[in-house]
Amino acid sequence: MKFAVIVFPGSNCDIDMYHAVKDELGEEVEYVWHDEADLEQFDGILLPGGFSYGDYLRSGSIARFSNVMNEVVKAAEAGKPVLGVCNGFQILLESGLLPGAMLRNQGLKFICRPVELEVVNNETMFTKAYQPNERITVPVAHGEGNYFCDEETLKQLEKNNQIVFRYANDNPNGSLLSIAGITNEKGNVLGMMPHPERAVDKLLGSADGLKLFQSIVKHWRDSHVVTA
Repeated sequence: MKFAVIVFPGSNCDIDMYHAVKDELGEEVEYVWHDEADLEQFDGILLPGGFSYGDYLRSGSIARFSNVMNEVVKAAEAGKPVLGVCNGFQILLESGLLPGAMLRNQGLKFICRPVELEVVNNETMFTKAYQPNERITVPVAHGEGNYFCDEETLKQLEKNNQIVFRYANDNPNGSLLSIAGITNEKGNVLGMMPHPERAVDKLLGSADGLKLFQSIVKHWRDSHVVTA
């Protein structure tokens, strides 16, 4: 499986994402600059964290207009797995690939620490390697991770099982219903504020994030089995 790590001006977690895929997952991966106009060769798209375009206006609001995002939308519409982490999640929200919006953290402070997550839905292409309601430890690092949506959107998220991760013990940023990660209705686009790519080896404090990437690869291989 071949992954693209999209790099925007201001991305700072692209190397972490690249390492997670190449060295821990053992899959093919390339950096792709934000002005690229073709992602056809890639099987999965990864939008890393950071401060794209300096987080001016709103986090992710300028990156949303980068050339590459037209291709990310096409990849999502084609059913390819698209993962946005932290700033990547914010970009997916701004682009309309996921519903809702991000507000400043409730305490108005930048948060950087490990948190415990609950796997709310382990039936997605991103979470099948986890057990139902499994608790995992993954770090967060953000100043605008307070997820919000209107009441109707929330009803749809719950009805369609689009809430994938919740903060388990405490809600570090004030997110609605402790939401830490959601998918689109189709289930192939995941946005999450915690950083699974920073939890792929016990030397980093946790290897719980590796299962997310393994889930993607297994789903891709299962869906590309050639039968005689």
